[in-house]
Amino acid sequence: MLKTFLLACSLCVMCVGGVNAAETEREPFDDRYCTTCHGADGRGNEGVQAPRLAGMESWYLRRQLENFRADMRGVHPQDIEGIAMRPMATKLSDESIDDIIDWVGSWEYVPAEATIEGGDPARGRGLYGGCAVCHGDRAQGNESLGAPALAGQNDWYLVTQLKNFLAGYRGAHPGDTYGAQMRTMVNTLRNEAGILNVVSYINTLSR
Repeated sequence: MLKTFLLACSLCVMCVGGVNAAETEREPFDDRYCTTCHGADGRGNEGVQAPRLAGMESWYLRRQLENFRADMRGVHPQDIEGIAMRPMATKLSDESIDDIIDWVGSWEYVPAEATIEGGDPARGRGLYGGCAVCHGDRAQGNESLGAPALAGQNDWYLVTQLKNFLAGYRGAHPGDTYGAQMRTMVNTLRNEAGILNVVSYINTLSR
């Protein structure tokens, strides 16, 4: 699994060099730069922890690409997935980010299937109360609060990112205001069991 992950990351880094070269003459965006990891249909790839992009809000996708590019995300040595993504965003121009957002917006939204086991949705419902303040009672997201939709996202990705917030691997940069808010909220989940419970409940909202 680790060898597969590293190989995929190497392919992504090689691709990003192509992005930089292509932008010299402002050529059209090449979708291979994203589908290598996120899949041809944009539904994500658990093997390299690349989340679903199809259906992701354009404002949230832009913010995350800009955070990676500005070294506000993917810099902690334990954030393996973020470290793999950061080189892909580092060399992106504003125009390339616009191209990516337009392209991703053309994908059909299909909610991800539930895959995690061991969580208790009933317990998760109680824990989700704090999350609902920003992400909505149906986990539909709230642009005015900068909170993306959680319902329909890959559950394994949500688990990984919540663990990263809880451990301080993500959201620690002083410029990442939204990340700092998430770190505070995730502390209410306390541990991996709490994370699994709340994500299990979010899975029920995707239906």
